[in-house]
Amino acid sequence: MARFLAPEAFSAATEDLSLLPFNLERTGTNQYLVANMVGDFIRLTEDEMNRLIDLRIKPGDGLYEKAYAGHLITGTNQKAQRQLLAARLRSRMSFLQQVTPLHIFVVTLRCEHSCPYCQVSRRSVDRERFDMSEDTAIRALRIAFAAPTPTIKIEFQGGEPLLNFPLIRQIVEAARRDAPDGKKLEFVIASNLALLTDEVLDFCRVNSILLSTSLDGPGDLHNRNRPRPGGNSHQLAVEGIRRAQTALGRDRVGALMTTTEASLNRVENIIDEYLRLDLDGIFLRPLSPYGFCCQDQAI
Repeated sequence: MARFLAPEAFSAATEDLSLLPFNLERTGTNQYLVANMVGDFIRLTEDEMNRLIDLRIKPGDGLYEKAYAGHLITGTNQKAQRQLLAARLRSRMSFLQQVTPLHIFVVTLRCEHSCPYCQVSRRSVDRERFDMSEDTAIRALRIAFAAPTPTIKIEFQGGEPLLNFPLIRQIVEAARRDAPDGKKLEFVIASNLALLTDEVLDFCRVNSILLSTSLDGPGDLHNRNRPRPGGNSHQLAVEGIRRAQTALGRDRVGALMTTTEASLNRVENIIDEYLRLDLDGIFLRPLSPYGFCCQDQAI
């Protein structure tokens, strides 16, 4: 006569369970999103979350099966679950074995905008001690040149990098002069374009520098997200995009938007604004939990 084993026979005993690393985020009242190290996720109630953390689960209760399938738990003496998770993580992070061609130079933390979602905790325009020094810039350039890649892309960021345009000029000129033979150089300035001048445009044209800017949508939305003295952030961004397109070429300036709660019901307005400015791509960037945008949570 055939004898069937209970599910418990194929699983670790409850008291032998261990938690595997995971992240969690509250998504609503009594709701959590729980993700393992490779991004698989499940949704749990607060009661289920507490039971999982306390390991008050057992085969057959439903939560055990969800947590096991989601690589959130394993048997203390079991290796297979850990090995599978490690193999998937190794595959997912394999890109780290490749040397990046991108090197970001934050030439200043100063900015004349005061965006509430600023992820770098920008400083006021008069705080020049938050500028990168020439010595630091040259040392950073040497590090970039040491990368064993045929192409080196240098992106200037801030704050607002045009507040320290003289250093950008020095870095580009030093890179042109000192780059090892065979290295291809590419440059990008990520700017809000409010301080764009003919001098900057001429320098970008001569040195084939791309411009990357921010455009969160039509005027009311952009100005709400990206306030500055005078309340003309959107006007200056649009004027800067137009001038850059004329001076450098339409394909030499691009824009991205930061997605906020105010953006969610303005999708068509945002797309129309990009089309109006002859921008043929929209890069959607969510809020990052850094800088000013997370201070309320940190307090």
